[in-house]
Amino acid sequence: MGTIIETAAPPLAGARGAGGAPARLRVEHVDLHYATKQGTTIALDDVSFSVPDKQFAVIVGPSGCGKSTLLYLAAGLARPTAGRILLDERPIAGPGPERGMVFQSYTLFPWLTVRENIEFGLKRRKLPVKERAEIVAHYIAEVGLSAFADAFPKQLSGGMMQRVAIARALANDPEVLLMDEPFGALDSQTRSQMQKLVLRVWENTHKTVVFVTHDIDEAVLLGDRVYVMSARPGRIREEIDIPIARPRSLGMVMERDFIDMKKRILNLLHGDEGPEL
Repeated sequence: MGTIIETAAPPLAGARGAGGAPARLRVEHVDLHYATKQGTTIALDDVSFSVPDKQFAVIVGPSGCGKSTLLYLAAGLARPTAGRILLDERPIAGPGPERGMVFQSYTLFPWLTVRENIEFGLKRRKLPVKERAEIVAHYIAEVGLSAFADAFPKQLSGGMMQRVAIARALANDPEVLLMDEPFGALDSQTRSQMQKLVLRVWENTHKTVVFVTHDIDEAVLLGDRVYVMSARPGRIREEIDIPIARPRSLGMVMERDFIDMKKRILNLLHGDEGPEL
């Protein structure tokens, strides 16, 4: 892959978010190309958008459109062929503690307990023992796992393991939390429980979140703004503000405003010639 272009560039027209809030995360004209046996594949094409501080942003789009790839670029786990991604106006050139990542797979250390998994990043930062213990206890309670603090991942359900992954990411106090279809592997009931958890945690922390999902109900329920992507090559087709009041609950999925927003997003996606969701 190519390198990040870090030449000076004027701010995008959309570099400020709703209400004029400055962008915490900004994606500028990002392309991603990669070589295959058939030639060059364009995964992302001139993708630009901005996420204001404390916003819960959701990215949706057809399968294979580059949603997760875009998140990996924001995490610094891959580099764009062209364009750049900035955090607080500083180009991202690799992973960093200011960005926390939650993957669809649970990515826990199987040899560590719940407490030790959450504490892992804090140890690397060499925080004092007492401070680490207080932070870990807070986030274990926040995700409802106080009774399982000394359990190992193999003793937990899928939903519980994802709770640990979320607590581990939050414990490091990142400026931006990146979540790549974190509930995609969960059953419907557990997924609903996790959505309630994320709503509550976000309302308590107001972290800047970029959340990738293929579930439109989930996108409308969680997001302040939804970015709808086209089929490959992935582009931002439309940005949609979600004007549904907070706090939100799962019962809102039956309300007219919620249904209208869902229909608007579905119409955009169904108008795409790419693969179905």
